[in-house]
Amino acid sequence: MSATSRSFARRAVSFAAGALLALAVVHGVAAQPYPSKPVRIIVPYTPGGSNDVLARLVAKHMQEALKQPFVVENKPGASGQIGAEAGAKAPADGYTLLVAPNDVMTVTPNLFPNGPYDPVNDFEPIGTLGSVPIVLVVNAASPYKSVDDLIAAARAKPGALSYASSGSGGPQHMSAELFGLMTGVKMVHVPYKGNAPALTDVLGGQIDVLFSPINSALPHIRSGKLRALAMASDKRVAALPEVPTLTEAGVAGYKSEIWIGLFAPARTPRDIVDRLSAEITRMQAQPDVKEQLAAQGIEPMLTPPAQVSTMIRSDLARWQKVIRETGVKAN
Repeated sequence: MSATSRSFARRAVSFAAGALLALAVVHGVAAQPYPSKPVRIIVPYTPGGSNDVLARLVAKHMQEALKQPFVVENKPGASGQIGAEAGAKAPADGYTLLVAPNDVMTVTPNLFPNGPYDPVNDFEPIGTLGSVPIVLVVNAASPYKSVDDLIAAARAKPGALSYASSGSGGPQHMSAELFGLMTGVKMVHVPYKGNAPALTDVLGGQIDVLFSPINSALPHIRSGKLRALAMASDKRVAALPEVPTLTEAGVAGYKSEIWIGLFAPARTPRDIVDRLSAEITRMQAQPDVKEQLAAQGIEPMLTPPAQVSTMIRSDLARWQKVIRETGVKAN
């Protein structure tokens, strides 16, 4: 063999060895089990609320089960759009997740049709984490003892009664607008920056009505400072079993609720979505988690990914109709 041939052969062998080594490295990287590094969970609100509570429960469980850090990052602002956009535009590799309520997925996109994310096409649902029932409350000194009393008073003097909300487009606001649409009553909307100040003014007698998340209102209902007239959900809740639903109280077919889900960016691999979904199921079955949820007024809610997608599409259409017919506008 000539020197030129031997040199060529050595180069060929070296090239083949390098290619095999590269393939081995690529195969090794691809074969790394998920997760192999820390995972970020975005919450589109400030710390302390139900979304944050659930995100931190998820982070704790996932970290223990999957042996990697799961870090909660609060990104509030613009009715949840800032955090939701960050979740939507993250790489679809399972290392950025989003915990968000249904209003971010179904109300905000209707109020901001040119917003920075598409709730249907930009996310891969992993499952629901829990629901927060909404309760219709008035001050305990109010003359309204029932839903019928409230409706009769509102019809007798259109625009004389007021209702509080946490801000335009929030669940308190949309629940009241749906109530008005279904009953034909007209009340004045008084938006606040959050549910806490809205609740304060109902307790103080400055505002007549509030559709409040149950976890905020429950201590005041139990202390006798607030009167619960009805649940906005389609079934009674364990925390207030004596309080009827609005359907039971005569507003047939009424339903408004807060549910909170876990999402990944669209096109996240199915095996990652399925693994995280299975862990959510395991988490919600644990007695200590059930106790923590109950203490926060959060009810268990297990919904598989495909059904979450169906819920989003259905609620988008439902709230679009309410917004169109009531003329609700974003702040």
